[in-house]
Amino acid sequence: MVKVIASTLRKGAVVDIDGKLYVVLTADNIHPGKGTPVTQLDMRRISDGVKISERYRTTEQVERAHVEDRPHTFLYSDGEGFHFMNPENYDQVAVPPDVVGDQAPYLQEGMQVMLKLHEGNGIAIELPQRVTLEVVETEPVVKGQTASSSYKPAMLSNGVRSAVPPHVGVGTRIVVMTADGSYVERAKD
Repeated sequence: MVKVIASTLRKGAVVDIDGKLYVVLTADNIHPGKGTPVTQLDMRRISDGVKISERYRTTEQVERAHVEDRPHTFLYSDGEGFHFMNPENYDQVAVPPDVVGDQAPYLQEGMQVMLKLHEGNGIAIELPQRVTLEVVETEPVVKGQTASSSYKPAMLSNGVRSAVPPHVGVGTRIVVMTADGSYVERAKD
């Protein structure tokens, strides 16, 4: 175990608190006008999925667990969870749905992801920053409307809603951020 300063922890980090492993879901550094700055951590206990919130002074130290970051390829999902394969030795790992969480719609067959492993178990997942999806439903293009700051709602092929520029129509492939589903650009394929 390695001790790290609480303010350096980010989403996906794994910490050891009282002998139990927790994965960090959100990490916010709060600097009030008066008083000591603190780091607010929302975490999920790996063993049973219980979520907790902790506050640490930003200079406090927390034990960080040893975790392997390994590239894996997404294969498929079923009742057991999400299945990934290590491209180096072809070992397969099943990850429970609560580990993947709200990132599940962005997983595509054959996608390369970074899987965090602790003692051979998948405990956190890191998707590529951007993914290409197709627009399956949106409002029709209004003639004469220029590319202004007005965005229109669109349904993507993975079932996620996003906001796209007026010139994007049904069937257009676009690039979106996996963190929040926001539009980046038209796909160049």
